Amino acid sequence: MFNWTEKPVSTLANGAVIAPDERLPWLQTGAMGIQHVIAMFGATVLAPILMGFNPNIAILMSGIGTLIFYFVTGGKVPSYLGSSFAFIGVVIAASGYAGKGANANIAVALGGIVACGVVYILIGALVQAIGTGWIERFMPPVVTGAVVAVIGLNLAGIPIKNMAANNFDSWMQAVTFLCVGLVAVFTRGMVQRLLILIGLILATLVYAALTNGMGLGKPVDLSGIANAAWFGLPTFTTPVFTANAMLLIAPVAIILVAENLGHLKAVTAMTGRNLDPYMGRAFIGDGIATVISGGVGGTGVTTYAENIGVMAATRIYSTAVFVVAALIALVLGFSPKFGALIQAIPLPVMGGVSIVVFGLIAIAGAKIWVDNKVDFSQNKNLIVAAITLIIGTGDFTLKFGDFALGGIGTATFGAIILYALLGRSRNA
Repeated sequence: MFNWTEKPVSTLANGAVIAPDERLPWLQTGAMGIQHVIAMFGATVLAPILMGFNPNIAILMSGIGTLIFYFVTGGKVPSYLGSSFAFIGVVIAASGYAGKGANANIAVALGGIVACGVVYILIGALVQAIGTGWIERFMPPVVTGAVVAVIGLNLAGIPIKNMAANNFDSWMQAVTFLCVGLVAVFTRGMVQRLLILIGLILATLVYAALTNGMGLGKPVDLSGIANAAWFGLPTFTTPVFTANAMLLIAPVAIILVAENLGHLKAVTAMTGRNLDPYMGRAFIGDGIATVISGGVGGTGVTTYAENIGVMAATRIYSTAVFVVAALIALVLGFSPKFGALIQAIPLPVMGGVSIVVFGLIAIAGAKIWVDNKVDFSQNKNLIVAAITLIIGTGDFTLKFGDFALGGIGTATFGAIILYALLGRSRNA
């Protein structure tokens, strides 16, 4: 499985593609691995912070999950697995997290994440047995686009209501999303690809200048970084399984399927290699990684679009690069000093970054509609999208005895069921 054909560095000079079963010399492969770690870093760390999870464990499990994915797919699918933003809304709802500090009810959320991973594995096994046609039939672009958009819209209130304690904090949120916007528009290359991370750093420096330097707001406290050890074992958490949390979080598996499906289609287009035969394995690998991550205190994971972007820019699709990136993530996961650095980021800055990230998720849903030319002159598409967006954003909740399904869960099931029902209409 580790039998990559080594290609000389000179092959890149003429724009040659490095295929999944090929690799550059180890020095260059290592450098590319570091680049992929940087690409996934911002989002993989941000997601656990927004849910009150330990970012060290999230980074650690991203590395373990990537290795699991590699072995399950037989090393054929280049991919990095990082924290999925699809879990944020349902985890916050299931655990009652207020948006600041550690999540006191993390164990309940972890039970739901594990349940989601199990559902994902079962979907993968079914795809492996009968193919992907049924997924594309039940989850056309109008459905997946609406569900992805709802993920961002459902989270909109968190940074605005819970991550700005006063007017100064609100202004710092505005400064933060302005910094991210400036990086996104006026930079190029890798700096532009790291717009979230670079924007966060710039905003933190501005925040420190105004607070530590001029006495405005709450100062940045770096004492935790100085006191933290360089290496140490993260604190793991055992999941607690409750019916409400599992019912609320398990439907995220449908969103993960849509994300992974899109990932494989994109890599197929870039490499010219048909990866459809590995789709079931990809779902299973992602599902196993999610179960193991949730089982020790980590976030649910998914294949990362950020790393697809790196592959597209470099034309290097070698799976060896992702093995190296995963090993680097393992090392970072065992560094408490790294975790303390993340915890030192001011809450208003994280709030400003969250506004950008949640907005980008919502726009990603709209992009699915545009890319697939969804026809909103058809009443079926119009009604499915309209209802899904409102019930998801408004946190529409349905109760079944002691069970409650709301927000993203209601929107996901509602979109699928609505499309299936309205599809029978001649006037759709």
